[in-house]
Amino acid sequence: MNHTTTPRGGRQGASAAAPGGGLHVLVVEDEPSTRADLVEMLTELPEIGEVSAAESGEAAVRLLGGGTFDAVFLDISMPGLDGMDVARVVSMLSAPPTIVFVTASESHAIEAFGIGAVDYLLKPVRPERLSESVARIARRGRGGASSPVADELAVVQIEHSRRTVFVRRDDIQYAEAHGDYVRLHTAEDTHLIRLSLSYLEEVWAPAGFVRVHRGYLVAVGWVHDLRVTSSAGLVACTPAGDVPVSRRHARGLKEQLIDAARSGMLGRAAR
Repeated sequence: MNHTTTPRGGRQGASAAAPGGGLHVLVVEDEPSTRADLVEMLTELPEIGEVSAAESGEAAVRLLGGGTFDAVFLDISMPGLDGMDVARVVSMLSAPPTIVFVTASESHAIEAFGIGAVDYLLKPVRPERLSESVARIARRGRGGASSPVADELAVVQIEHSRRTVFVRRDDIQYAEAHGDYVRLHTAEDTHLIRLSLSYLEEVWAPAGFVRVHRGYLVAVGWVHDLRVTSSAGLVACTPAGDVPVSRRHARGLKEQLIDAARSGMLGRAAR
């Protein structure tokens, strides 16, 4: 059997109309017990109207070609067409559903967000994380997100083995490349996330983050002055610490600071 469809509040079986116009979502997962768990958890959420399930990438593509879905909860490691392959098919649809990856590994996070996924859930999926992800999808469907990728990263979710830490972008004063990760610096703490600094530079530029060094981004609103030191040369000073500024980026940063001062944004984040 390639797929099942479950109306909210009903049992798994034939397709049924979604009561109340709730979200129609597709679960794509080759492991039967995980697929069943996701379907069960989703059907219990108030935003969900109907849940369909596919046991392979090929089955998912057939369903996507013959129906309309609001979101796809997509495993990555599957035989045949894997989750990334299915996501690329989704991106070519005239009305593509929202993509949420569900996987046991953190190693695909950069590629996943690059494809346009709005969330990245680690197995075993906790009900509260799934609920938060569905609530986000529902808000997007009501027009609550004008710029999906940038808005989703307004709050960064950092997964640990037994907990999830939520860090507001507005609290992040600078970001530092750290191997395959980026270290995010706030006034109180630092957090590691598996994303590239270049990707954060792209999606956070509208929020005032600028590249100041090969390995650093800084939030202009948190910079209170520039200083020349004997050890690091030019640095941008933030409450969370000093950020090195390379020669090639110095002029651009100064222009950004002048623009921020003219518009009243300079130092706003620190107040």
